[in-house]
Amino acid sequence: MAKKDSSSCSFCGRPRAQVGLLIAGISGHICDHCVGQAQTIIKEEVVDDGYNGEDAPLNLLKPQEIKAALDEYVIGQDDAKKTLSVAVYNHYKRLNQRVEPGDIEIEKSNVVLVGRTGTGKTLLAKTIAKMLNVPFCIADATVLTEAGYVGEDVESILSRLLQAADYNASAAERGIVFIDEIDKVARKSDNPSITRDVSGEGVQQALLKLLEGATVNVPPQGGRKHPEQKMIQIDTKNILFVCGGAFDGIEKLIASRVNRQTIGFGSSEEERIDGESLLKYINPTDLKSFGLIPELIGRFPVLTHLNPLDGASLRRILTEPKNALVKQYVKLFELDGIDLKFDGEVLDYIVEKAIEFKLGARGLRSICEAILTEAMFDLPSKNETEFKVTLDYAQKQFAKSKMAKLKVA
Repeated sequence: MAKKDSSSCSFCGRPRAQVGLLIAGISGHICDHCVGQAQTIIKEEVVDDGYNGEDAPLNLLKPQEIKAALDEYVIGQDDAKKTLSVAVYNHYKRLNQRVEPGDIEIEKSNVVLVGRTGTGKTLLAKTIAKMLNVPFCIADATVLTEAGYVGEDVESILSRLLQAADYNASAAERGIVFIDEIDKVARKSDNPSITRDVSGEGVQQALLKLLEGATVNVPPQGGRKHPEQKMIQIDTKNILFVCGGAFDGIEKLIASRVNRQTIGFGSSEEERIDGESLLKYINPTDLKSFGLIPELIGRFPVLTHLNPLDGASLRRILTEPKNALVKQYVKLFELDGIDLKFDGEVLDYIVEKAIEFKLGARGLRSICEAILTEAMFDLPSKNETEFKVTLDYAQKQFAKSKMAKLKVA
C-alpha cells in the first residue's frame, strides 16, 4: 500500500491535494498560489516605488521637464530651479554612464541653496522627491553633532537614505540627499576656545568624507540606540548632496563686499546695488565669512540663491500652485459640505500682512489660520453650505489673533 503524502504549504496551510504545485524547501514547502501572491506583492512594492533593479537604467528626465514639474508647485525662483534641474539631470546621466577602463570619470556637483526663510528651499526639495525614481531623503543639520556627543552622528543622514531605499544598499548609493538648515552648523566664532564646537565646525569636518565620496559604515536603525546592530557599508561617491540654508545675516557680508564706496573721480559712476537683491551677488567667499570651512565649501561647486518673495509672488502662491493655500482651505471646508469663497481684497490683505511680518510664504498660512480659525470652529456644527470671507471679516478676525499683537522689527 502506497504511503499517503501529508505535505502542506508552510505559508497558507493547504495540503498537497488542494494545490497544483508544491515546491519543497530546506525546512518547508510553498504552493503555487502563494508564489503568485508573492510575485504580485513584489511588483507593487518594488516596481511601483521606482526601483527597477540594481543595473536597470533610470528614467532620464530632461532639465526642462524637471523645471516644468517644479513650476507646478513653486512660484518664481527660476535661477534656483534651473540650477537644481541641471544638477539632478547630470546626476541621472552619471548613474546611467557605463564607465569603461580609461574613460573620463564625471564627478558629481553638490549644490548649496541660499535664501531667506519661506522662499521655497525645502519645498523645492520635497517637490523633486515626488518626481524622482531614485531614493531621496531630507535631513536636518540642526540635530547633528560630532561623534560621541549628545545628538545625531552625520551617518544618521545615510540611515534615512537607506530607509528611503527600503534598505537596498545599491539603490541608496545612487540617491539624493537634501540637508536642510546647513547654515546652523557654521563655525560659532573665529576665536580659539578651550571648548569644542561640537555642533558647528565639528559637524562640518565630519561631513567632508560623506560629501567627497567614501565608504561609510551606516547603522540601519540609527547610531546610538541600537549599538549591537550590524553596520551596512554605503559608498557615497554617487550620492548627490543638496544643501539649503537661510544664512541669516549673510546679506550684510555681501553688502560690505559689493557696496564699498569708491574714493575719487569715479565715485559718481558707481553702480548702486539694490539691498533687496543682494543674494544674487553671493559667492563662496561670503559662505567662508559666514562660518563654513573652506574644505566644505570646496565640496559644493554649485552655489545658487532664492530671491526674496515680493507681493506679486506671494499673491500667486496663494492661488496658482497645485497645492495652493486657498485650494487647501477650500478643500477642507468642502469636506464638511461648505463652499468657501474669498474676496479678492482678502487675498491682497493676507499678502500685505505677510510682507509686514517678513515670514515669506510660511507667513501666509499663519495669517490664513488666524482669519479662518473661528469659522473652522463654528461652521461644522451649523447647517450652512456656503461661507464667503470678506475684507471686513478678515480684518476683524486677524485683529483678535495673537499675531496682530506682535511687534514687527
